[in-house]
Amino acid sequence: MIAAALTGFATGGSLILAIGAQNAFVLRQGLARAHVLPLVLLCAISDAVLIAAGVAGFGVLVAAFPALPQIMALGGAGFLAVYGALRLRAAWRGSYALELSGRSAGLWRTLAIGAAFTWGNPHVYLDTLGLIGAVSTRFEGVERAAFGGGAVAASFAFFFSLGFGARLLAPVMTSARAWRILDAGVGVLMWALAAGLLRGLAAG
Repeated sequence: MIAAALTGFATGGSLILAIGAQNAFVLRQGLARAHVLPLVLLCAISDAVLIAAGVAGFGVLVAAFPALPQIMALGGAGFLAVYGALRLRAAWRGSYALELSGRSAGLWRTLAIGAAFTWGNPHVYLDTLGLIGAVSTRFEGVERAAFGGGAVAASFAFFFSLGFGARLLAPVMTSARAWRILDAGVGVLMWALAAGLLRGLAAG
């Protein structure tokens, strides 16, 4: 069981380390020190649900509805493009009164955006339902559950480290210029991810 759990932790950790839209949003909120605990819990619990579904064999649903990945990719690309545009517009305007004053957008708006990044991102399904689900087939019974538990633990460890560890960079984010650079980078990243999804659709 220990070996299976460690394999799950390593597998989940290696997949989640890639820089993506969800991670960038958690980092931004961590830097702003705004609604960090609810957001990281949302992301980690969502991952836990998806990992459990992948280990339980959710891939059967995708096999039954082969168009599902394409539909998810198209919706995800649209959301990433819009959010990227909003971040680039914020960087252009350079108005960061909320961030610099320690205030932020509301909790429910923050959680809604976090949920959209989590559940509207096709890569999340590929990693949790596809790859983690596939690796879990190496194990049976209790060992498979231990593997899933290890992957879930990696998700919790990552999101809590990212969200709360970001405050170590807070002294750097004390000017509108720093926030403009961050938002410009996030905006470009969102557009790059959206373009990658669209290229994948075209190639498919």
